[in-house]
Order: sequence, then structure tokens, then C-alpha cells
Amino acid sequence: MNSLQCSKCSRWVENVGEDAKKVTCSVCVLMAVGLPEEPKNYTSTGRPPGWHFMAEFVDKDGNVFHKGKEQPKLKGTLKPTKVKPPKKKIKRRSKDEILVARHELKKAALKKAVKKQQDFLNHKISKG
Repeated sequence: MNSLQCSKCSRWVENVGEDAKKVTCSVCVLMAVGLPEEPKNYTSTGRPPGWHFMAEFVDKDGNVFHKGKEQPKLKGTLKPTKVKPPKKKIKRRSKDEILVARHELKKAALKKAVKKQQDFLNHKISKG
């Protein structure tokens, strides 16, 4: 195996065949061809998530699906399926938020205890 210089940029290219006379490096090939385009992002069908798992689903055009399989004979015979909005996810509190909340509770309890002692010292005894 030999190594030759690129015919365009003079970079060394290794592992070239014995009978090769001229070489173009991978960088020059990429510059000539261009980077490959990334595939398009997902486009929504307009159907709700999990529609293909429903026993029966009718879209707004009247297409009827039984467990995700279209039933062309039933097209337009049923009303569109009403989809309930998804439940809101409960946000988990971080450790810092939990500690701040616990601190607030302890502070309130301490304030209440101090007030109770002050009332006792000032002869303001309350029942309860």
C-alpha cells in the first residue's frame, strides 16, 4: 500500500492501491458533493396520539379505523370520535424546592411557638 498527495489540496492519503496515479481526499470530495441533507422532521397526521390502539376511531374526514386498520366500507357512516384532552402532568419538585418548603413549615411552627411563649409570659393564656 502506498500513500499519495491529494490532487486538489495536497493532503496525504494513505492506503492507496499500487497502480493509482491520482487521488482526491475525503475532505475535497465532501466539499465537491456537499454534506448530506438531514431528513425532514415528523409531520403530524392530525390524529390524536394512540388512535391506532383504539377499538374504533373515526377521523374528521369520516374514515373509520378498527384497531388502526382502515375500513373503507364504513367510510362516512359514523360520527367523528371525540377525543378527551390529555391529563396535565404533575411537575415533580426538585430537592431544593422540597427543602425550601420544609424550611418554611419549620419557620412557621417556630414562629407559632415563640408567640405562644410570649403570650404565656405576658399572662395572655389562651385555651386551645
